[in-house]
Amino acid sequence: MKNWKIAPKSTYVATYIDCYWLLEKLLSDTGPEYPKLNPDPAAHLILAGSQQGYEYEQSTIAFAGRGSHLILPHCKTFVMDHSQPFLVVGIKFHVGALYSLNFPANQGMLDQVNSTDVQRLFNVEKFNEMDLLNPAIAQADLSQAELTRDVLDELLTPFVLDCYEDKHSRLIQGVLAIVSNTAISKIGAELGCSQRTVERSFSRVTGFTLKQFQSMDRLEVMLNYLHTLEDKHINWADVAAQFGFSDQPHLIRYLKSNIGNTPGEYVKRRDLAIDAYGDFE
Repeated sequence: MKNWKIAPKSTYVATYIDCYWLLEKLLSDTGPEYPKLNPDPAAHLILAGSQQGYEYEQSTIAFAGRGSHLILPHCKTFVMDHSQPFLVVGIKFHVGALYSLNFPANQGMLDQVNSTDVQRLFNVEKFNEMDLLNPAIAQADLSQAELTRDVLDELLTPFVLDCYEDKHSRLIQGVLAIVSNTAISKIGAELGCSQRTVERSFSRVTGFTLKQFQSMDRLEVMLNYLHTLEDKHINWADVAAQFGFSDQPHLIRYLKSNIGNTPGEYVKRRDLAIDAYGDFE
């Protein structure tokens, strides 16, 4: 298993892109063959060779294809088919970035995975995903991560400069800076505007309510924390208290609703993407 992640170097690109990441799974690697991708308010553009297959399943819906694709923000868990070896480079956007960038076909869409023509998306003629996916780049080596970063920064700079900012996107930049640590009812007052304005703009830019976003944010922090613990060291009553749940049954319902597993099932399976590949993105 090889992976790395790195932030953009370009300040222009970093306004909209959180990080780049690479993941390679070899035939000899062990781990869950069908890991779950937990709810995520951010979009990921996956760069893959034209013959590299992908499949994501959500309830009764499946998204399958080959090559590069865009995982749109999603409030439901995806089950990924990672039973075969693969090599991909990912571009993680900041929450709400698609609103300001040129993604007209995907505006306002959630819980979907769309096949993507990268050359057409970025309006370039000579970009080839395989240039980023050669064996040298696939090494978990910082110099190669930096090389990939520089190539993608150059590719994305004209794209991000052709952005559109309005009063809604500017307001949400302020919201995102405080939403994780501020009661929803107080966000409007903190930013000097009405709560109704905040709620409407947040939904317009991100596709989610503030409550949905806070729930996903709390879930990610909690799953990252659980990933660091051995099963025998997890005290679910303590976890419930630490992450603001009124009691353990509330935590059980929350996990079952968001990742499809109760705490006991989660410990038994450890089948989330972070458990399969670590905190690489």
